[in-house]
Amino acid sequence: MKKAIAILFLMLLAFVTNGIGKIYAASLSDLGKEQRWQEQILSSLMVGQDIELKAGGVKFLALYAAPETKTAKGAVILIHGRGAHPAWPDVIEPLRIQLAERGWHTLSLQMPVLRNEAEDKDYVPLMPEVPLRIQAGVDFLKAKGIRTIVLSGHSTGATMASYYLATSRDPAVNTFVIFSGGLGVPDDRRMDSIKNFIKIKKIKILDIYGSEDHKHVVAAVIKRQKLARKYQGNRYHMMKIEGAGHFYRGKEDKLISQLVQWLDKNL
Repeated sequence: MKKAIAILFLMLLAFVTNGIGKIYAASLSDLGKEQRWQEQILSSLMVGQDIELKAGGVKFLALYAAPETKTAKGAVILIHGRGAHPAWPDVIEPLRIQLAERGWHTLSLQMPVLRNEAEDKDYVPLMPEVPLRIQAGVDFLKAKGIRTIVLSGHSTGATMASYYLATSRDPAVNTFVIFSGGLGVPDDRRMDSIKNFIKIKKIKILDIYGSEDHKHVVAAVIKRQKLARKYQGNRYHMMKIEGAGHFYRGKEDKLISQLVQWLDKNL
């Protein structure tokens, strides 16, 4: 009861100006932090353009980049990890830029965030906002006539994307790419990435991790691989990036090269 009252109180406090478009809306995300990051990103944005999307009455930042090739292969939505932003230098920004260079539309979304020291379990109350933001991104791409959409997420971003795919079914999203996805929060249905993984149907899944990744990530990959035999069959594929850690630092080119090869072959 006390927990419910606390959450209600936080939601009431969230009816404040969020700074992004100056609207009033309920959100448990740190909207001030989102605004500060938006200002920081836009002051140095070199590739693509900023897009204002809206979900659940909240306006939020997305970064869109058009393909630099004559023909487009489709689109990739990028979901950053815990406490990060859509131009995060690890994983997200290299993918956002280099995939566009190789013929893909890219759309990187600002997801709900909390203080820097927050853990996965602290994000549980924010999860109802996640599918709304992802669907706003999907709808933006569909409005451009794009019907081949890859949804991807890094770390906690993969947990968020799993929740969306387990509870939504938009035919335009036909592939899920997991970058170093962990177990999430096993005692909560919204952030239990393994249980949500089982619910994902009829789309291809590429499960990527580094050979030097976190132990809990490797454990999650092994679990998903075993479960996929029953629930996803030949739609599931696993990929290990040799020498890479959780953030793929120094291995970005290898990651993107192997990812693009797989996408070209399977989509």
